[in-house]
Amino acid sequence: MIRVLLVDDHAMVRSGLESFIGSAADIEVIGSAANGREAVDLAATLHPDVILMDLLMPVMGGIDAIRELKAQGSAARIIALSTSDESKHVNGALQAGADGYLVKDVEPAVLMSSVRSVLEGGVPMSPSITASLLGRGGSSAATIAEAPALTPREAAVLRLISDGCTNRQIATALGIAEKTVKTHCSHLFQRIGVTDRTQAAAWAHRHLSPFDRT
Repeated sequence: MIRVLLVDDHAMVRSGLESFIGSAADIEVIGSAANGREAVDLAATLHPDVILMDLLMPVMGGIDAIRELKAQGSAARIIALSTSDESKHVNGALQAGADGYLVKDVEPAVLMSSVRSVLEGGVPMSPSITASLLGRGGSSAATIAEAPALTPREAAVLRLISDGCTNRQIATALGIAEKTVKTHCSHLFQRIGVTDRTQAAAWAHRHLSPFDRT
């Protein structure tokens, strides 16, 4: 079972999330918190696999809670789940250590899929978040030109990472071993100067041309 902690300051939202997440055979809600401080405290005792974290909350906001959870070494994967797709909130959450970012109009099936994929290294992002990462203006020709040249295989791996695919899904899509995917990712991260999949996904949305991302 995937153990999920819900964090939102609205009781109705928590109740709704718990209702449809609890309907999955492989996912269970083990607790809920009304603010970031409660989330940090509960995570220390419940040890969730995934945390769905609202951002705009009293007492302690989601970004500060994510930062504190990561500083404490929490192994939980954290998906920011917010009404906001503003770049300041998106960038703040990702820089704090969020492993994905979804807006609250996400379809239930997509949310469930995101909970599963984030545990396997996926980076779930709502389409509007992609727009936010691009600064709503797309990558400039100059920015793309300054980016390091990628081989076709590197570009393919990076494109699939930016689509939120796990290593296993990438391996299946490209017809290679999962171990080979891990090697490609390690070399790719060094090449583009990032340290994790979230940063790689953001880099891809900024630097890969639309042709490369299709």
